[in-house]
Amino acid sequence: MQYEGDVYRPPSEARSLIIQVTIGCSNNTCTFCYMYADKQFRIRTREEILADLEECARDYGQYVRRVFFADGDALIVRTPLLLELLDYVKKHFPYAERVTAYGTASDVLRKSEEELRALAQAGLQMVYIGAESGDDTILRQIRKNQTSRQLIEAGQKLKRCGIQTSVTLISGLGGPEHMEEHAIHSAELINAMNPEYAAILSLQLRADSVMAGEVARGERKLLTADQTVDETRIFLEHIDSPGTIFRSNHASNYVALAGVFNEDIPDMLRQLEEAKARHRYRPDWMREL
Repeated sequence: MQYEGDVYRPPSEARSLIIQVTIGCSNNTCTFCYMYADKQFRIRTREEILADLEECARDYGQYVRRVFFADGDALIVRTPLLLELLDYVKKHFPYAERVTAYGTASDVLRKSEEELRALAQAGLQMVYIGAESGDDTILRQIRKNQTSRQLIEAGQKLKRCGIQTSVTLISGLGGPEHMEEHAIHSAELINAMNPEYAAILSLQLRADSVMAGEVARGERKLLTADQTVDETRIFLEHIDSPGTIFRSNHASNYVALAGVFNEDIPDMLRQLEEAKARHRYRPDWMREL
C-alpha cells in the first residue's frame, strides 16, 4: 500500500480497507479544516489504485468486509474508472459487504442519474457528504463553496439513484451569534434530504487553521458546552426526517446521542436536558483524542 500523508475516514469505516482513489480534497478551502492542508489535490492514476487493490487482494482479500474509497472526495473520479474499481472489488474481495466513499455535492451533481445508477448497481452503497451546515451564510463564511440547495439536490439525487447518504454537520460553526440559524437551517437540510444517516460533530480547531486565527483575533467566538447542547436541542426540535439513523457520539461531542428520527427525538432531548442540568459533559481532554 502506498498511502500519501495522513488518511482520514468516517468513524463507521474503522475496520474498512481504505483505498486512496484521490489525494487530498478538491475544495480544500474550508476555514475550520486542517485534514488535507498538506496535500496538493490530484486523482491517482488507474495503475496506482489497481496496484494497491491487487496487493491487498493477494495478501488478505478474504478478510475484507468493507472497502472505503478516500481521500476527501473520491466521487470526483470519472465514472468508468470508478466502475472498474468496483468491479475489481466484487471479483477479488469475495466477502466484501459494501463499498463507500467520500463525495461532495458538486461531485454528485456533475454525474448523470444514469451514471449514479450504474455505480449503485456496481456496488457503491453509500456516499458520505460533509454538509457542515444548512445555513448559506455560514457556508459562505467557512468557504465551503456549496449551497444548501446544492446539498439538498445532491442528497435527493443519490436517493433516487439507489445510493445511501450519510450527512455530517458540525456544531458551533456559526458561533453564538448564529447558533439558532445554524441549528434550524441544518435541521431543514436534513428534512429535505431525508438521508439514511446523519451525524453531528462538535467543532475542534487546530491552531494553524484559518478559523483558529479568527478566534485568536477576536473575530469569532466559540460555543460553550451549554450553548452546544442548546444548539443540538434546537436542531432536534426542528427535525422531521423519518427513518434517518442519527449519531452524535463522536469523541468531540460533549454528550453522546444515538437514535432514529423521528421516534427517538423525545428521548434524546431528555438526555440533553439531564446532561445540561447536571453539567455532565465529556471532558475536554477526552474530546481532543
